[in-house]
Amino acid sequence: MTNHPAPTPLGPIRTYLAIGDSFTEGMSDPDPHNPHAYRGWADLLATRLATTNPGLRYANLAVRGKLIRQITTDQTPHAATLTPDLTTLAGGLNDVLRPRCDLPAVKATLEQAAETLAAHSGHLVLFRSTDPTRRLKSSARLMPRIEQLVDFVDELGTRHHATVVDLFTARAFDDPRLWATDRLHLSTEGHRRVTEAVSQALGLPHDPDWATPLPPAPPAPWLTQRKADAQWARTHLGPWIGRRLTGRSSGDNRPPKHPQPTPWPPTPAN
Repeated sequence: MTNHPAPTPLGPIRTYLAIGDSFTEGMSDPDPHNPHAYRGWADLLATRLATTNPGLRYANLAVRGKLIRQITTDQTPHAATLTPDLTTLAGGLNDVLRPRCDLPAVKATLEQAAETLAAHSGHLVLFRSTDPTRRLKSSARLMPRIEQLVDFVDELGTRHHATVVDLFTARAFDDPRLWATDRLHLSTEGHRRVTEAVSQALGLPHDPDWATPLPPAPPAPWLTQRKADAQWARTHLGPWIGRRLTGRSSGDNRPPKHPQPTPWPPTPAN
């Protein structure tokens, strides 16, 4: 596994900005301080950055379900005006997982976002997404698209002197225990490991075992697995298909959780 290191050491981080989709919003890592919100790896990274950057301000514009066109149109212009010292951008996987995907258009739009953010940020971080095909066998047919997207992120990293975090080759993310019950979003442990991966790529203190797989879990009985599959199909797969057929998204009309840079970590409510 090869994390692309930052080309130069990070200087002081006064403002950190995260943009993207549900991965960056933090689904499905419950916020221990807010039962109605998610935390996620970006919040955890901001907390880590704040330990050595007092006065850090943090914004997270990511919204679940967003395609790269929406990220580029709705989030990138505002992000550029904030001129952050550090920006993380993750997007495009929602596009390639859909039955119909104009991959050249996805790549062109992702490049537009990366170019804008690199020009208006002190340092840009991109992601080689986790590989869903090793745990969701039905997605194996999409591997050519996914590989092309991952390779293109590498190209963008080189072109824009960005740090590229490699989650794609990390076999630890094959484990269902790093994923929520919907099988699409990271669990709390999954988000923790992404924080460590980003920290390592940026040269920050980190847990070097983030990519080490968990100890093997006892095999579940066949019937238990089939019941879990049926429950997943009813609770998660069916509604997801319904949204695709009707052109809806889980993020419709949902604002970002941290739309403006604010002091981080937040002051606990009394």
